[in-house]
Amino acid sequence: MEGSTKRARGLVEGVPLPLLAAIALGWALALAAQLSGNAELLSHDWLLAGELSIGDAFALHLGAWQAMVAAMMLPTALPLIRMFAAAARGQRRPGVAVASLTAGYLAVWGAFGAVAFGADLGLHAALEASATLAAAEWAVGGIVLATAGAFQFTGLKDACLRQCRHPGPFLMHHYRRGCSGAFALGARHGAFCVGCCWALMLIMFAVGVANLIWMALLTAVMVHEKTRPRGREGVPVTGIALLAAAAIVLPYSAYMHGVI
Repeated sequence: MEGSTKRARGLVEGVPLPLLAAIALGWALALAAQLSGNAELLSHDWLLAGELSIGDAFALHLGAWQAMVAAMMLPTALPLIRMFAAAARGQRRPGVAVASLTAGYLAVWGAFGAVAFGADLGLHAALEASATLAAAEWAVGGIVLATAGAFQFTGLKDACLRQCRHPGPFLMHHYRRGCSGAFALGARHGAFCVGCCWALMLIMFAVGVANLIWMALLTAVMVHEKTRPRGREGVPVTGIALLAAAAIVLPYSAYMHGVI
């Protein structure tokens, strides 16, 4: 317990308080949605099948998505943010530079959330247009788990994770003074984050962006992968666990829908 407390303290030490507040706010919003019974209203199925216009559904999704990203992904980026905050102290407006870095990071994740929403919109349209595809909708959850599990073993996962796990060299290579340089650095780091974590975050898109259990599990996995000394060793373990979950979920869903 004491070791975990020390690791948590080391992770947040030197991080600007507004960033920690943003992370806390993201978790607070997810908790409030869960306790109020409104978490289901943020699921992609309800947003697209409800009475909202596409524009309103997209705006609600993107707001909830960004809150979730703040809660889940900003903790994995704290080592870089802490180093950047220390390096930016010599700038004229260091706080604005840190805010620009964070904005660039969140902008890339926001773009991924927008693409995921568009892809889901296309999937729903395809299901409505094809009786064959509609009959196989039960398999979507299992396929998402299998995809996330398989991605853990890919070269892209490994290459992007290496960039995320070594914020020092990354910062030294890409650091530029000024807000535009900070934004570009945050966006570049965000791109590598998306590259190594998109499949895990796709699970959140499938289960709902305010699902606290999956949020906690996946945040723990990604923080471990990206910040702990032996995090790389846990990547295949997570992959095996997700593939095993898919192997259970797919036949169970097929049985529940009368396919087998």
